[in-house]
Amino acid sequence: FLTARQRFRKGVFISREDIASDPKKLKAGQGIDEDVERVRRAHQNDIENIFPFLTLGFLYLFTNPTVDTARLCFRIFSGARLFHSLVYLFEIPQPSRALAFFVGMGVNLFMGYKVISGFMGGM
Repeated sequence: FLTARQRFRKGVFISREDIASDPKKLKAGQGIDEDVERVRRAHQNDIENIFPFLTLGFLYLFTNPTVDTARLCFRIFSGARLFHSLVYLFEIPQPSRALAFFVGMGVNLFMGYKVISGFMGGM
């Protein structure tokens, strides 16, 4: 939603057919407007990080974790990703975005370790 909003606000679209109504006023292509690209990169980054988390989280549930530990992992990751996206969109200087990324990555590493050790222990 945010990418589409920025594209319409800035008049920058991804394909030539999207600007057929007014090709002189509108622009097509990637890398044309930094605001549109920033939102697009934030969205892409979320996609690249959330799907591995969902997979690991699903597998983690099969290790029979305590409800409190699982809930804490899910909340920490969700908070870190939300913070990461906001930091990305509002251009807050580093290391804030890196810290948010590493918090989320830490949760994934923890769950990955628990999944591997849990499944290896059952063999």
